[in-house]
Amino acid sequence: MKRIDELKLEIMQDPENAEFTERGWEPIFEAPPTAKILIASQAPGIKAQESNKTFFDVSGNLLREWLGVDEELFYNSGLFGIVPMDYYFPGKGKHGDLPPRKEFADKWNPKVIEAMPQLELKILIGAYAQKFYLGKEMKRNLTETVRNYEEYLPEYFPVVHPSPLNIGWRRKNPWFEETVVPDLQTRVHKILFENN
Repeated sequence: MKRIDELKLEIMQDPENAEFTERGWEPIFEAPPTAKILIASQAPGIKAQESNKTFFDVSGNLLREWLGVDEELFYNSGLFGIVPMDYYFPGKGKHGDLPPRKEFADKWNPKVIEAMPQLELKILIGAYAQKFYLGKEMKRNLTETVRNYEEYLPEYFPVVHPSPLNIGWRRKNPWFEETVVPDLQTRVHKILFENN
């Protein structure tokens, strides 16, 4: 098993990431060996890239609310791994950030996740992460996948992205915050506080 600092260097030296390394950007992910919960997401936003801290924004605030944890626990406990589908900000598109590069996760995510042998739950945020981890097991769309989240337990827990852009989806699907989020909080707390 490679150490994370070695992997990080390998990622930065990859010619496919040369433009980011030249800008002084580091790959954004968290993979403490003690992690019990994986946050599998899309790609860092520009704020995350500039601060070198993932989910350090409005989306992160809502995500932590859904998980029922504070910033201290999320960032400093060593209990959360955060592994996006691309470790660099992909740029701006017409409707939000551009999607993660297609081959990036295939190349790097298995190596990074291998460094976290104690993972008990993988929270899959958004369609990109769900397609990568669930493959053909994913339902016809994100809404149906999230609605049927119990089918993927105990390993995976699919959720919608906590982006402010998804407020319309959340209004149309009140069941998510009424039933799915409380179950997510219960499972997260059980792993973090009761299974030790």
